[in-house]
Amino acid sequence: MASAAIFSSLRRRRSTSLEAFLAPVELSSAAILETLRAVSTELLSSFSSNDKSTPFFQRKNSRSLTRKIQVISVFLDAYGDVGFSKMTSTVLLCLKELYLLLYRSKILIDYVKGSSKLWLLLQNHSMSGHFHDLNQEISTLLDVFPSGEINLSEDVKEQVEVLCKQSRKSKLFIDKHDDLLRLKLYYFLNEFENGRIPERTELHTFFVENLGICNVKSFRFEIEFLEEQIVNHDEDIEPAASVLNGFVALMRYCRFLLFRFEDEDGELHKWNQKKMNKGLITQEIGDTFTAIPKDFCCPISLDLMTDPVIVSTGQTYDRVSITRWMQEGHCTCPQTGQMLVHTKLVPNRALRNLIMQWCMANGIPYDPPENSDYSSESSVAARPSKAATEATKATTRLLVEQLANGTLRAQTVAAREIRLLAKTGRQNRACIAEAGAIPHLKRLISSSDAEAQENSVTAILNLSIYDRNKSIIMDVEGCLGAIVGVLRYGHTIEARENAAATLFSLSAVHDYKKKIAQEDSAIEALAGLLTEGTPRGKKDAVTALFNLCTHTENCARMIDSGAITALIGALGCEGISEEAAGALALIVRQPLGAEAVAKEEKAVAGLIGMMRCGTPRGKENAVAALLELCRSGGATATERVVKAPALAGLLQSLLFTGTKRARRKAASLARVFQRCENASRHFGRLGLGYGYAGNSAVARETSFSSDVAMPVSISVPVL
Repeated sequence: MASAAIFSSLRRRRSTSLEAFLAPVELSSAAILETLRAVSTELLSSFSSNDKSTPFFQRKNSRSLTRKIQVISVFLDAYGDVGFSKMTSTVLLCLKELYLLLYRSKILIDYVKGSSKLWLLLQNHSMSGHFHDLNQEISTLLDVFPSGEINLSEDVKEQVEVLCKQSRKSKLFIDKHDDLLRLKLYYFLNEFENGRIPERTELHTFFVENLGICNVKSFRFEIEFLEEQIVNHDEDIEPAASVLNGFVALMRYCRFLLFRFEDEDGELHKWNQKKMNKGLITQEIGDTFTAIPKDFCCPISLDLMTDPVIVSTGQTYDRVSITRWMQEGHCTCPQTGQMLVHTKLVPNRALRNLIMQWCMANGIPYDPPENSDYSSESSVAARPSKAATEATKATTRLLVEQLANGTLRAQTVAAREIRLLAKTGRQNRACIAEAGAIPHLKRLISSSDAEAQENSVTAILNLSIYDRNKSIIMDVEGCLGAIVGVLRYGHTIEARENAAATLFSLSAVHDYKKKIAQEDSAIEALAGLLTEGTPRGKKDAVTALFNLCTHTENCARMIDSGAITALIGALGCEGISEEAAGALALIVRQPLGAEAVAKEEKAVAGLIGMMRCGTPRGKENAVAALLELCRSGGATATERVVKAPALAGLLQSLLFTGTKRARRKAASLARVFQRCENASRHFGRLGLGYGYAGNSAVARETSFSSDVAMPVSISVPVL
């Protein structure tokens, strides 16, 4: 089947793609004729008279085009029989043009046969235009073709002449019946727009009887095809993406209204089998986060930007990071060092749209901050239409009803659908929570069925991305405990990982950090996943622990639960060492935490190792942790840090090559050593470094954000 990307080059009255339609310029006379015959034969064989190969829509246009190609095929066979010795350059040029026409005809017919029925219905006028354009081009080619130079039989000449006359007279044909169906489809959307839900019998007649979409598999194909068009074409699409989203919501509602939740076609099993096969094929890649394109990361935090903005120098940063940078008193651009002539931040909408498309393509939940400029200034096309919202609400009511009263299989299907619905769109997440899905998902989390558990906990994860849903989740009695239970004893590693990611998401609210830490075995389970989990599981665990460490009252729980040992062990793991060092830097700010870290033999060595081989942010967090260890851990902890081998050289290097914050921490650490009795013996070689420390060091900051490089946002890819 020709892909939508290839067929997009056939947009009416636009130049064709040279890559898609390249004439065989190097072929000999005999070879090009054989190529033409092969293409025409393949095209005709794919469009036989049986019903299965006939397109559901554009039937008359397709048959008309294939009849023309049948005549052309007869002409090519006859021409092959008379020989090629007298083929002129004009004939050769026309044959090459004919190759392009045949190739384009094949792509068009294949596309019509393989496309979604709804998509063809919506594109009824456009598709008819494509067929008409090809008819016109065939007519033009036949008019200029030097048939007099070829010795053909009278019968073949007569067929070609008739074809030429028919092509000249052909007009744009739009099937009236198909157009009535298209208008009916818009009628259903308009009903939802006006707050009315169409009757079940009416929907059944239209989709099942008129369109032949008669099973779950067919509905799933239609939905996925429309979603693919939205992702691939975005703004360059007609009807607009907001309208297509409405049709997707309508199809999803009809799928559950007409065929219920019993998974008649083994849909859930196939979906899980597909996920499992994908995991086997990409085991090493699947266990880690999708590599984020460099241009999508904030130069300050090095994390995926959720709200990219442009400063006066033209550089782009995440709004949270650059705002914090300015609030700290900086008046220069972090990347270029140029002075910022003003502090106005201009939203980078183009980059934000690219990030959103990339996240959708990779299955990563993405929501811009609610208070960003995009929320109020985004284009109408980017917002869900009222019809889509109402259809989603109707679907959600069906899903929640099944979660409450359906069989286990029906509940699993409903949880899986809620999981998918909640992957994108703030309104979807709000709608699902308002319908009362979370208490039912909480009950399903404790199911003995692995599929039910994984889908329900992941649905809660996706719902928690919307800030207002966090309070609903935390207020449901036993929900937090159920999530921790999955983290400890989940049936699948994916369920455990997504439970950890849910705790990370919930811990973004400061008031919930203490509540999560006090939940029985929550931190112990995170520490266990950090120690023994997959790379992705470790990432989920360390980010959750990092967030919990930002609450000062959680220090004792971190010590008692073994989280400190797990964090120290994570210092040597690529991909999670930065957050581990950041969490330790927070813990050692308190004397109790500093004492516990100082007792760990591998703590100082691990932090020194990060200063040697870590990323810029990792080095920054490592030196911050060592500084806080000296300040809060007393003489014993300071002595252990001072006696660490190679620290002098690493500090000196960091004073000149580290980030601005890292240099500040290194300078402060050098000042601490100056006050030690034996500092001259261990750091006498610092020389210029001490001068730098004495001149540029600043007083210790009290804010958390200036002490530790905190990840702004870590998106969790969900399958």
